[in-house]
Amino acid sequence: MTATLDEIQATFERGDHELVLELTDGMLADRPGDDAAHEFRARSLLALGRLDEAERHAQDAVRLDPDEIRYRELLAQVLSSEGAHRDAAAEFGRLARNDPRQTTWTVAEARERLGAAQPGMSVEAARRAVKLEPANGQAQLALAEALVRTGDARGAFQAANQAVRLLPGSLEAREALADAHWLADDDAAAFTEFAALAAELPAADRARVVAKARTLYRQHAGAAGRAVAAVGPVFELAFRRGWLHVGR
Repeated sequence: MTATLDEIQATFERGDHELVLELTDGMLADRPGDDAAHEFRARSLLALGRLDEAERHAQDAVRLDPDEIRYRELLAQVLSSEGAHRDAAAEFGRLARNDPRQTTWTVAEARERLGAAQPGMSVEAARRAVKLEPANGQAQLALAEALVRTGDARGAFQAANQAVRLLPGSLEAREALADAHWLADDDAAAFTEFAALAAELPAADRARVVAKARTLYRQHAGAAGRAVAAVGPVFELAFRRGWLHVGR
């Protein structure tokens, strides 16, 4: 007996993604054009990290019902997870154009444009989001990150300060502010904030911040300091213990 969509949804919400795939196999065998079955398959495949298959089923859902916003948003999320940031940005941009009041998709487009190495287009999208909703911290953060990449120190600093204010406790916002300090040649403030962030961030993000601090430190260090910076583990140990400093 074929499972109902309600049963499949309940299975998905329990996190039993392998069973979702089994149930939707049966549903699609009976009804090959069931867009909702393709959607649930795509979502479970995405959760399982099977991204190529997730994209195929998300594309099938969109093909079967091109006007269903939920499917297009899912496709954009899958594309982003695959690292296809330019295609994901195009999907989020399409969604945003269809509902110009929806800030979330415009912010998502800005982030994907940045991931696609299109910082100018990221700034444009982020500015649209900020114009729609000035008190949206994620929009201000996206604008700050994009302006850092385009080298606009003043604009980045203003947007990052807004993001920190609107997103209390956000480590991303604090990193954007540190980047803005660095861009504005306030290297001591940037280095101090990178050190604080390194103590709070998870390992993958910490590595990124430590790499920034290492580059910044090299710009100020003498021969002995450059020797420390040349050996990654030595630098990280000294950095995280607070033994290194950067002057103004």
